[in-house]
Amino acid sequence: MGSPAFLKVILGDDSSQRLTFQNGLPGTVDELVCDVQRLCGLTSSFRLQFMDSLFGNDFMNLTSMEEVQDRGTIRVIPLVAAPQCSYSPSTLVLANVTESPSSSIGTVDTDILSSPESDQSCSRPVWPSIFSVPQFIYDAELKLERGNAAHREGVTPFLPDSKLRSNVLEGLIQEVVKYRLYVSDKQWNDVGQALIAKHPCLTEKGSMSGYAGWKMSLKNKLAIYRTHLRKLGCREVLINSAQNKPRGRVNAALGIKKPKRSEVNYCPPYPIGECEESLEDLRKELLLDVKRRDNRETVRIKMEKTFASRRYEVVRETPMIQDFQARWPALFEVDEINAEFKRITTMPLQSRFLSQLDILSDKLLKLFRNRGGQIGKRLEDILACMTEDDDVDGGRECILKALCVYLNEDPECLLREFVAQDEIQVQEGMEETTVGIYIIKADATSQADDIGIILEGQQVLQDVDNVPLAVAMLFGLIYALNLNYPDGLKHTFEVLQKIVMELEGTMLSRKVQVLKNKLFE
Repeated sequence: MGSPAFLKVILGDDSSQRLTFQNGLPGTVDELVCDVQRLCGLTSSFRLQFMDSLFGNDFMNLTSMEEVQDRGTIRVIPLVAAPQCSYSPSTLVLANVTESPSSSIGTVDTDILSSPESDQSCSRPVWPSIFSVPQFIYDAELKLERGNAAHREGVTPFLPDSKLRSNVLEGLIQEVVKYRLYVSDKQWNDVGQALIAKHPCLTEKGSMSGYAGWKMSLKNKLAIYRTHLRKLGCREVLINSAQNKPRGRVNAALGIKKPKRSEVNYCPPYPIGECEESLEDLRKELLLDVKRRDNRETVRIKMEKTFASRRYEVVRETPMIQDFQARWPALFEVDEINAEFKRITTMPLQSRFLSQLDILSDKLLKLFRNRGGQIGKRLEDILACMTEDDDVDGGRECILKALCVYLNEDPECLLREFVAQDEIQVQEGMEETTVGIYIIKADATSQADDIGIILEGQQVLQDVDNVPLAVAMLFGLIYALNLNYPDGLKHTFEVLQKIVMELEGTMLSRKVQVLKNKLFE
């Protein structure tokens, strides 16, 4: 049991509260949100900010528990008070509004103001761990209040009329689309459970769950609402319209392009005032900017501004890596991969990946050493390379290799070592690699001369400092390029995503769920 921790929570201009955590601070941001919601009695959706001492105690959006310390200060920001500028219906219409290219490319100051990351309120929030049922219209709330009272007294079952049912469905859909336009079955279950928990009078007596009918109605309602959004020009649903489907497809429902790995900004709209032509002009400017020295800040600003265009190209057209690298060479750098991953998920990549791996390392090592059989022998050989004097990066590399073996996957599919004596053989080996990390050495026992990433037989990143960083960058590129996990490493990358990075960590495959259960026994 951990020692107690304390946080000051600012709820408003004249309202704050001290929270006590008897067992220490929660392990994840989602858990902290749940605790704040429960202890402070909050009913509406919100996000949290922390006081950052590096920037004069300004408040910054909270994305990692590493940013929260005991006796620190956090602030509650109601989502209903923040403008949902990227996903409100009025902005969805603006996605098709065009201006002249000449008027949309301005000075550096203008670029900063219109960049996606300069206005964090434009990002769609992550799906909450506990779904909050919104406040319905006044007459609907009166009917529900009367129905809940009758339900508590156990009198005649409450039967909602068609108007009340319509109001409830409309209110829930408007709350759901703040987070997702394509909702998984588990997330619908979250909505249904929250609905009957807040309004028990709406519990359906004829279903096992109590909300099966509501769940089906909500699915149909959201499908109709997506049709409405498509007519308004919402690009996230436009990519799934009939004209964007391959000809001759028998089932149009197959291959729907939607977030599957907790992507917050899966296919965002263009920045206000921008159009396809103006962003294409910026892309061409970037081709020249990346060749200039000391031009990093300009490249960063333009990469932020062209994020929506680049993302739409990746999601809709699924280009070949070689072609995409030629069009967006600035993306294939460590700093920009980190930035792109944060644009997509609102979560830091490199710092979170390495720190979370370190946090889990002791538990993973214990599991690896307790494994028996042939896999246990292979794990023993890998862990034998680890010594107390070994550097941190070397230890992380061994843990990543051992993780592959523990999941009955081949670490050579992830890390391929080449001896640089035969350049032709090295080149042929790289061309045969679809997704992986290469390590070039002068001989089998020497240190690596070069570490990089290969995608579709192309070297997309070179001279990476170490193997763990290369794995983090490969993970980020899979998100940035919307790639599937390689078949031979799908469980390893699922662990990296759902356990290490804690992205979509509630829906696990059987093998990964077993690993997670053992880690947190």
